[in-house]
Amino acid sequence: MPLYAYRCTQCGHRFEKIQNFSATPEQECPLCKGVLERPLTAPALQFKGKGWYVNDYAGKSAPTATETAAPAAESKAPACNGCAAPCAAAAPATT
Repeated sequence: MPLYAYRCTQCGHRFEKIQNFSATPEQECPLCKGVLERPLTAPALQFKGKGWYVNDYAGKSAPTATETAAPAAESKAPACNGCAAPCAAAAPATT
């Protein structure tokens, strides 16, 4: 059964009530006998478990993004300090 929130338009009293879908909404505030309204509330949904992520929908035979990507052009920058990776700081300045 759903939980409905109510708010009194006269005194501002707020309360919640568990009701059937077919039950008639509350009309009168229990404190001041004022008119009630049912404000919209956000549902408490949590998507957990398998099937909620893009990678869960992919077929097992589908190639991954790294397998389908084109190989990057090699950098012409020289390595610095004896490391194997190219370094932009070691590249000669062109002005």
